[in-house]
Amino acid sequence: MPPTPLLHRLVVTAALTTAATVGALAPAGATPLPLPLPFDGESSDRLVITVSQSGDPDDASTFVLGCHPTGGTHPRARAACAQLDSQTVWGRDPFAPVSPDAMCTGQYGGPATARVTGHWAGRPVNAWFNRTNGCEIARWNRFSVVLRTPGS
Repeated sequence: MPPTPLLHRLVVTAALTTAATVGALAPAGATPLPLPLPFDGESSDRLVITVSQSGDPDDASTFVLGCHPTGGTHPRARAACAQLDSQTVWGRDPFAPVSPDAMCTGQYGGPATARVTGHWAGRPVNAWFNRTNGCEIARWNRFSVVLRTPGS
């Protein structure tokens, strides 16, 4: 059964009224503004650092490091954030593991291990550190303040 002329007029009038109202509320050529991202702690520069098997119970620990703004439980948070900032270069993962093709010296730096998780520079981080050869020791040393290497 075809719609009645009265029903057809009501539908068309309602559609035109809605379109006119929406058009009047938005300025010509305007694009909608993006919604602000909720702060959930996941998008900020926040890392959880766990150091173990260091040989010294005082050095083995877990702490939180927040940067931009600086905070957390890391004992040298400002210095650690500065070290991370100096390692951060656009397009390069500062936490990238040593390449499997790298030629590394056979020196051994001890059984210490570390794990860093969280978010840095807008990207998720899940990095493991050890001191099993020269390349891994050099990588560890680039993060000496972050990982709380004794003497740093």
